Amino acid sequence: MPGDPSKRRKWVIIGSIVAVVAVIAIAVGVGVGVTQSNKDKNSSASSSGSGSSTVGEAGSASNPGGPKQTDPNDPSTFQTDPNLRKAFWAIAYTPEGSQLPNCGNSLQNVIKDVQLLSQITTRVRLYGADCNQSALVLEAIKQTKTNIEVYLGNYVVPDDNGTAYTRQRDVIKQAIQTYGTDHIAGITVGNEFMLNYMQDHGAGSPDSAIGDTGAQILIANIQDTRKMLSDMKLSKNIPVGNSDAGAWFNTKVLESVDYGMANVHPWFANTTIQDAASWTNQFFQETNVGPAAKLTNKPKMYIAETGWPTKSSDKGNESNGAALASVPNLQIFMDTFVCQANNNGTGYFFFEFFDEKWKDDQFGGVEGWWGLFNADRSLKNITIPNCTAP
Repeated sequence: MPGDPSKRRKWVIIGSIVAVVAVIAIAVGVGVGVTQSNKDKNSSASSSGSGSSTVGEAGSASNPGGPKQTDPNDPSTFQTDPNLRKAFWAIAYTPEGSQLPNCGNSLQNVIKDVQLLSQITTRVRLYGADCNQSALVLEAIKQTKTNIEVYLGNYVVPDDNGTAYTRQRDVIKQAIQTYGTDHIAGITVGNEFMLNYMQDHGAGSPDSAIGDTGAQILIANIQDTRKMLSDMKLSKNIPVGNSDAGAWFNTKVLESVDYGMANVHPWFANTTIQDAASWTNQFFQETNVGPAAKLTNKPKMYIAETGWPTKSSDKGNESNGAALASVPNLQIFMDTFVCQANNNGTGYFFFEFFDEKWKDDQFGGVEGWWGLFNADRSLKNITIPNCTAP
């Protein structure tokens, strides 16, 4: 679990990564770097509670929205929405109520989410495994009979002697034993681990001596996950990867994984909305894809998060330089990024499925307002791009 909430930071903006940006600019010609911080540190693998992967009764839904069902007892009979289409390569998703210290998620709510998610994508990523979320999502996929693959997540905490990692590893193992591997696309070990570790130990290059020390914690967990999967003697190979802020990958970590997921948010680069899509692609290619291709193992690189906030809870955070939070600007970013990324072969996880009230309550600003859907699962006043993701 991620420790005392008072130690958590809000998203990291440009000013906090000047040193790293300078290094990147020299190395790859990118003048700015962008990262986000711990919003999902609180979100998923921060989600804890029950260590069991047994799915119980579907609890009551705090947000009743979602598709109607022809048969109320059969989640696979949900009615599709003509306004939705599978335009997104993948979606970043955390089930509602998956935060410590109170796990309040439910199978009923996750089923509603999966019914909607299956209409806009064939892939989702989770950030952690606590609060039973691995099993809940896999059970929801089973009951809805939808074609979704999940990148399971294990949120690693650097200063807890492996407690959070081990707990999540064990429930991931249980989920695999219960549901098999058909709907599992990978296991992502660590989310913004290096970003958080370097900030806790004095920001600098993730490939510095301090960075390499932190990386050894993460690499040990990655190797342990590989051993767990090997010992299970599965018929399907499950890739093991890592996710971090775009400018904060440690090279030794990337050399240890099958894939890397990079958070690339144009909002934090102070771009105009008109330049946001091109900035995202350039930053990702130069900062992540290019360097990874030079490594011996050539890890596949994905954009772990990219999107655009639709509002701010206070006027002061409504803009970040030239970037303005609004629904029309979300529409522009989708229209200029999604289909183009689909066509050029970029794997990306659009951030995010729905607005998360807990982030707004805890952090304010734009933190809670990145969803394609409102918190009640109603689609925002947007038009899903007219293309189909590969």
